[in-house]
Formats: sequence, C-alpha cells, structure tokens
Amino acid sequence: MFASLRVNWTILKTSVEERFVYRGDFALATLVRFLPIVTQIFLWGAIYAAGSANEYQTLNGYRYGDMVAYYLLAMVGRAFSSMPGLSSGIARDIRDGSIKKYLTQPVDMLSYLFWYRVAHKLVYYVIAAAPFGLVFYLCRDYFPGWPDAWTTAGFAASLIMAFFIGFLIESLLGLVAFWFLEVSSLLFIYMMLNYFLSGHMIPLDWLGGVGDAVQYLPFKYLAYTPAAIMLGRYPHDALARELAIEALWVLGLWGANRVTYERGVRRYGAFGG
Repeated sequence: MFASLRVNWTILKTSVEERFVYRGDFALATLVRFLPIVTQIFLWGAIYAAGSANEYQTLNGYRYGDMVAYYLLAMVGRAFSSMPGLSSGIARDIRDGSIKKYLTQPVDMLSYLFWYRVAHKLVYYVIAAAPFGLVFYLCRDYFPGWPDAWTTAGFAASLIMAFFIGFLIESLLGLVAFWFLEVSSLLFIYMMLNYFLSGHMIPLDWLGGVGDAVQYLPFKYLAYTPAAIMLGRYPHDALARELAIEALWVLGLWGANRVTYERGVRRYGAFGG
C-alpha cells in the first residue's frame, strides 16, 4: 500500500514539474480559453435583447442575469470535468504499442493517467484562478448571493466527482481501442453529445421531456449539476440524493474501466518498437 502511495506521489510531483516547465505556453493557452466566455456573455445579451426590451424577461425560467451566472458556473464544472486528449491518447498508445510500457513496469496505466490529469488540473487552477476571479467579480451582480454552507459543500463535492466522471468516461472510451483500431468517429460523437447533454450549451431545464430522460445519464454531472447546485435549484433533500447518485456513477464507471482494461490487456497483441 505504502509503495503504491509513493508511486502515485512521484507521478503527481513529476507531472506537476513537467507542466511548470512549459508554464508560459500553458498560461497562454489557458488565457485564450477565456475569450469564448466573454463572447458567450455578449451572445446571451443579444438573445435576450432581441426578445424584449425588458431586462427582466425570462426564457424558460432564466433571466439574463440567471443565464450569465449559470454559464459561468457551468464553465467551472467544465474546467473540472473536461479531459482533452485523454481518450485519443489511450487509443494511440494501444494502437502503436506504447502501452507496453505499462505492462512491463509496475505502474498501472489508469492510475498513472489519473494522477497525471490531477497534476494538469492543479496547474490549470493555479493559472486560471485570477482570470476566473476577475470574470466572476465583474459579473457579481448576476448572482443571487452566497449560498448556505450545505449547498457550498455540495457544490465542492459535485466538482470533485465531476472530475472523476469526466476522467472515467473518457478513459473508458479510449479503452475501446483494444477492440477497434480507430475510435476517432466514436470520440467525435461523444464530444457532440457531451456538449449538449452536459448542459454546457444550454441548461437542461430547457429540454423539456428530453431533459427528463437526460437526468438518468452521467453527462449532466459534468456541467449542469454543479451550476444548478450553486444557483440553489436543488433543495437540501434533492441535493443529497443527486450527490449520492453521482457517487454511484463514479463507482460504476470505475468498475467498468477496471473490467474493460483487464479484458483488453488479456486480448492485446503488442505492436511497434
């Protein structure tokens, strides 16, 4: 157990150091990602202005200020749950034979990738804290106020589990490469569904009956649920239930990853140098 902890700590520390080696490039890429946030705020302003001259008009239960607050909080959820390049990286390692390094060394691939992503997120949060703080400060009047302690704790827990769910879904898709040589089409479909079903594009409240069906999928925990929690759209009893269901999704996806990885390794034929 302690040997495993030392290995994981070494992976985390090394990965953080690697990220800071390229901190200039990483910081620039992080700041550029904030440009769509600004344009999206102006876009929603134009949408609401086109509908009515009344700033207090609502669209599906959201006023303009509510929509800006929701979008910013959904972006925080996405900052935790998005895993760019994870699936394609796993598929590439399987396809070109690079996965052999995990099979011949006492390092579990999924554990390594998990701690590597933890390091990536830690560096990202350090760099993105100031831009996020500035945007939230400028838009502070759109928020209903600071929620109670239980809601704040639920929001923090939902963000942590959003990271787990985002990682586990993407890694599971990458492991499909044990059976299929090319998974890029599958990843493209997933990205499109994720953008829509996670609530990143619009709140899931706007989907009507379709939104009710989406409630049973894990995608909503990637963006919609953290935002809805912070905006007070879940009473305390409903919040506890949502967090419990999210935890069950984490456990289920973790089990699916372990089973898929172990079966994939058993049928794997190594290629490459």
